[in-house]
Amino acid sequence: MTQIPLPAYEQVKAFIKAQISRGVWRPGDSVPSEAALQQQFGVSRMTVNRAVKELAVEGVVTRVKGSGTAVAQLHRISSTLAVRDIHEEILERGHTHSTTVLRVEAVQADAALAHTLKLRAGAKVFHSVQVHFEDGLAILFEDRYVNPASAPNYLDADFTKTTPTHYLLEHAPLTEASYSIEAALPSAQEANVLGISPSAPCLVMKRRTISGTQVASFARLVYPGVRYSFSGNFQL
Repeated sequence: MTQIPLPAYEQVKAFIKAQISRGVWRPGDSVPSEAALQQQFGVSRMTVNRAVKELAVEGVVTRVKGSGTAVAQLHRISSTLAVRDIHEEILERGHTHSTTVLRVEAVQADAALAHTLKLRAGAKVFHSVQVHFEDGLAILFEDRYVNPASAPNYLDADFTKTTPTHYLLEHAPLTEASYSIEAALPSAQEANVLGISPSAPCLVMKRRTISGTQVASFARLVYPGVRYSFSGNFQL
């Protein structure tokens, strides 16, 4: 399977984020100088500068003229939506989680999916579809594609005993995630398995996770609007 290599500046960004995620660099710690990163990756100073500038805009690092670059304090990066395991969410509410696995398979990525996962069109990817229940009531339809390079044994997992989110957090440690949330109507299949009307509004999250230098997964998560709400915390 041939992967599309990340641009050089993205490789530098992924390295810095991975060091922070693993706790190697803590909030307030200095990040290696641009000259040191340039030598380490064998790239131009302009490439390193772009990577650091983008991380500063994202709030991952802070740059102080004359003092270099440091890992941002936690309050600078705490306003992101946490990637949470639906099983843990339900348990925290004192309820029972169960799931029905509809599909676990290997498929070929079409052009759009390949672009999202940064693979070549036609590359093999893993695909899982399941419905999550809270006290017997369907609250989430999960349709997920996984990069085999990030989780080579994904198809062997028993998703009646663990969730895809929990499995990936263990086997492809998260370094970055991007998402969008919108109100939308469910597809015919989604409405059927969720036990809702095709005209019932849903909250639809599309989420891509990155582990190190690789896109690990892309998921479409459909929540019936009348049964679920998103929540989180901000720190200022």
